[in-house]
Amino acid sequence: SLHVWINDGLMAIFFFVVGLEIKRELLVGELASFRKALLPAVAAIGGMVCPALIYACINWGNDSIGGWGIPMATDIAFATGCLALLGTRVHPALGIFLVALAIVDDLGAVLVIAIFYTQQIAIQPLLIGGALVALSFALNMFGVRRTWPFALIGIVVWWAFLQSGVHATIAGVLLAFTVPARARYETPHFARRMGALLKKFTDAEDHVNPYQVNEQQQELIRFMQREHVLVEPPLQRLEHALHPVCVLGILPLFAFSNSGITIDFSSIDSLLLERV
Repeated sequence: SLHVWINDGLMAIFFFVVGLEIKRELLVGELASFRKALLPAVAAIGGMVCPALIYACINWGNDSIGGWGIPMATDIAFATGCLALLGTRVHPALGIFLVALAIVDDLGAVLVIAIFYTQQIAIQPLLIGGALVALSFALNMFGVRRTWPFALIGIVVWWAFLQSGVHATIAGVLLAFTVPARARYETPHFARRMGALLKKFTDAEDHVNPYQVNEQQQELIRFMQREHVLVEPPLQRLEHALHPVCVLGILPLFAFSNSGITIDFSSIDSLLLERV
C-alpha cells in the first residue's frame, strides 16, 4: 500500500540522511568526543527504559502487559520537525543532541521490535543484507568516492531487510555509516588545482564570442566538474542532495499519511469539480 511505501520505503531514505548527519557529528562535530556522545546516548536509553517500566507497572498481571514496547519510541521525524519550527531561535547543538538522542532511541526501538515483536525473521535475506553492508564498507576502505555504487547496494540492502522482517529503516542507518566521510584529497590541493585550471581557461579565451566556450575551454570545464567529486566527501554530497528531499517531501508525506486522515480517491473526480 502507499502507506507502507512511505513508512518502510521513503522513511528509509530519511533515516539514511539522519545516519549521515550522526556520522558527520561523530567525526568532526558535536559528538566527536566520548563525553559529548555519552549524554544523548544515556538520555535515549533512559527514554526507552523508563516509559517501558511505567507501562509495565500499570499493566502488570494483565494481558496488555505485552504492549510495553509501545511507549519506548521517540518519533524522530516529528521531534526534529517541531524543533525546526523554532528556526534560528534554537541553538544548533540542541538540534544535534535531539537527533542523536532520537536515532539511538529509534535504533533501540527497532531492535526491540525485531527481538520481541517480530514473529519470524528470515535469516537468508538478513545475511544478504549484512553481506552487502560489509561490501559497502569495503568500497569505502578501497577509496571508492562515486555515490552510485553505494546507491545500488543501498537499494538491494533495503529490499533484503524488508524481506527479512527487520524494519527496513535500520538499513538506511547502517548504510549511512559505510559512506566515505573523507575526500580523495585535501582542500588546499583542490584550491591549487582549480587555480591552475582557471588560469588555463582564461588563457584559452579566443575573444571571438564571449557568450560561448571553445573546445579547449569545454574540456577544462569537464576537468573542473570531475575535480569537485574528488574534494567533496560522498557523505557531505549525499547529505546536501537528500536533505531538501527529506524536509520538503518525505517528512510532510510521513506526517500526512500517519495522521489518520482518510482520502477517498474513488470520488476524487467529483471533488475536483466542486466549486468550494
